Amino acid sequence: MKFVLTAFFSLFLLADMTAALAGEIRTVNVQFKASKIGTTAKGSIKGREIVDYRLKAKAGQQMTVSLSTSNLSNYFNVQPTGSETALFIGSTSGNSWSGTLPKDGDYTVRVYLMRSAARRNEKARYTLSIDISGGGLGKAPASDAKVPGTPYHATGKVPCSFGPDPKGSAQCEFGVIRGKPGNAEVHVTPPGGGTRVLNFRGAEVTCADPKVRLKATKSGDNWSISIDDFEFYDIPMAVIDGG
Repeated sequence: MKFVLTAFFSLFLLADMTAALAGEIRTVNVQFKASKIGTTAKGSIKGREIVDYRLKAKAGQQMTVSLSTSNLSNYFNVQPTGSETALFIGSTSGNSWSGTLPKDGDYTVRVYLMRSAARRNEKARYTLSIDISGGGLGKAPASDAKVPGTPYHATGKVPCSFGPDPKGSAQCEFGVIRGKPGNAEVHVTPPGGGTRVLNFRGAEVTCADPKVRLKATKSGDNWSISIDDFEFYDIPMAVIDGG
């Protein structure tokens, strides 16, 4: 029930922003090739203006998006085109995101001003960077079904802690997108909000945020992850491979 309520809240928040900001929508079609490619777009919006950057991509590809802007109320969302379920909501998670795409199809990166700034008819000048790289996860087994209404193969909680003591007793919500055995992308939500994205590729563990210092050690069937010696996560192999 908690997951359902969380999903409902995310949908409500996205719908609220979309309704509040509904105005002139400009659409820019972005073309990508199968190999790794990136693009940078410079633009501006004012008041209730919205710019939708639309592109085609495949399941398992990695999308990285960042926004540099003159207005602190300027954000972007990422979602499958035509879907109300966002993969990323900038107003709650910041102006950079990296994630593995859950399915083939069209995706929209929507650039907008928050409702209060839109009402004041504020302006933002921005630079948007979008990068797509080939399917690094590989294909998950056909028997590994997605949790309905989400891009995840499984959701739940994992042990986590914050501060100097790595043995805290907190529990963090997670969602995992699996690929071939040993490959997965784990989205962890700390109790205070936000999302930490951990990428597992066999014996290598990385973080979607390249600015952090990550340490990963594997003991038996468990990964211990340390980020900046302040965030600590225990990720069982059962999360990564299923079972």
